[in-house]
Amino acid sequence: MRVLITPKSFKNYKDETYPELISRGYEIIENTTGRTLSEDEIILLAGQDVQGIIVGVDILSARVLAGCQDLRAISKYGVGLDNIDLAAAARRNIKVMNAVGSNNISVAELTLALMFEAARHVSVMASNVKSGRWERALGVELTGKTLGLIGGGQIGKEVAKRARGLQMKVVIHDPYFKDASFLADHDIALCDSLVETLKQSDFLSLHLPLKPETRHLINADTLAMMKPTAILLNTSRGELVDEGALYVALKDKVISLAAQDVFSAEPPLPGEKLLTLDNFLLTPHAGAYTSEAILKMALYSTQNLITMLDS
Repeated sequence: MRVLITPKSFKNYKDETYPELISRGYEIIENTTGRTLSEDEIILLAGQDVQGIIVGVDILSARVLAGCQDLRAISKYGVGLDNIDLAAAARRNIKVMNAVGSNNISVAELTLALMFEAARHVSVMASNVKSGRWERALGVELTGKTLGLIGGGQIGKEVAKRARGLQMKVVIHDPYFKDASFLADHDIALCDSLVETLKQSDFLSLHLPLKPETRHLINADTLAMMKPTAILLNTSRGELVDEGALYVALKDKVISLAAQDVFSAEPPLPGEKLLTLDNFLLTPHAGAYTSEAILKMALYSTQNLITMLDS
């Protein structure tokens, strides 16, 4: 049985993962390019006699899945599944699992890091000093500010707990949130109205999967509902935000600042206008890029692949 492993960082954990795969008779095909594979490259590597794929951010479209004739299982090295055509996988009876819980803490901590950066401009001031300018940037305190979370899943909860430790007020908007004990234990409010959450938030953080109904949830209309001093945080998916509308909102000071770890095109296309703005921050989709999270993603995705192929 042959399996393809596409994530570049997976090779750092061969000692923890390969022995179990090899002991079960799996032949491992590696991505040796040092980059994300194209659709044609995946078809070339997995077109025949490959039963399982451990995939990172490589695109597994309907075309790719049709070209992988013997594929039975896809194990996501991470949580988000928007790079996989799930409907096409279901039609071909290909099982799909993700590494739920592997990166909750790392993504939550990066969300907090972006919030601190947005509030206190640490990198800007450090850059000033290195450039010979002893210049400060006026910041704001986090204590007492309202953090609105759009999405109260596992990552949202981890962010909420840490924000409460900073004595922030936390409001969650999530129509599917049912954990009343979590709200009570951490003194967190649940808001049924997206509009009210937008209006009251000093910081608004997105923790949603990308679905047709969440695409461009943050747009010109919703941005206009936010405080002019508000800061938008996005460590989920770039397409949750209408980037054209965000550019206008930041340029015209409709909101104060946006800090993201994700973008609709990664890396952004040359000439991306948002990157010209001083009040827009973007990191290179590094939320899960910690040694702890990567190890858990490797272990979880390996076990998930074995579970699917053995069933």
